[in-house]
Amino acid sequence: MDKPIVIKIGGATFGKRDPILEDIVTLQKKGKSLVVVHGGGNMVTEWLKKQGVETKFVRGERITDKPSLDIVAAVLGGLANKQIVATINNLGGRAVGISGVDGGLIQGRVANPEMGYVAQTVKVDPTVINALLQAGFIPVISPITAYTIDRPADAPLMLNINGDPMAGEIAAALGAEKLIFLTDVTGVLDKDGKLLAVINLNQVKELIDSGTASGGMIPKLNACLTAAVHKTTTCIVDGRQPHALLNAIESDTAGTVIRAR
Repeated sequence: MDKPIVIKIGGATFGKRDPILEDIVTLQKKGKSLVVVHGGGNMVTEWLKKQGVETKFVRGERITDKPSLDIVAAVLGGLANKQIVATINNLGGRAVGISGVDGGLIQGRVANPEMGYVAQTVKVDPTVINALLQAGFIPVISPITAYTIDRPADAPLMLNINGDPMAGEIAAALGAEKLIFLTDVTGVLDKDGKLLAVINLNQVKELIDSGTASGGMIPKLNACLTAAVHKTTTCIVDGRQPHALLNAIESDTAGTVIRAR
């Protein structure tokens, strides 16, 4: 079996996800081994409002208290995940939805008590992913982890996690051929706002350290550094563009390519 390609679908691209999923089915039919990790923060916010649960933020990041965690798990592990799986299967692909909890895939601890039940990955066991790939399925993974490290007796058994670093950890554990982030931006920009077509790992670190990269781009770039340990090439591309995924895999010309070598 070829090395898998890990694809991270950002929550901001959910409204445009059907063309992305069409590309995923096309690639599967061509024999590509694919793993999908998805977000869904916008959908979580919508459901928190519906349930009357207040959303609190610190430095732009959502605090996940217990009421929020219940909705995060239900929405990301349920509705968002199954919509993606159902669409892939309806388009003629073969997909199975799981979370970081299933098969002990992701084991985590609380990353920062100030942020509530938000995980830092401690260990990745890709056994369940490899089993699904061997059976011919695309694993579609929601960003929920098991709370197994330093867990108080009265704490929940699950944690929320940012899907970007989770995708990087999964790509590293699989020794993936590529890690592709489908986002709502054109790629990585320099200080003048111009697209950087190809960058190396030293440039990634400089972009983060200088503050040129900010907000949601930082966890994506850190995930690139994580995956690069196993020589995985990373692409950050605009998932709103037609056939962005096919272009990223087949031509290496879309968005920003981060070379691991």
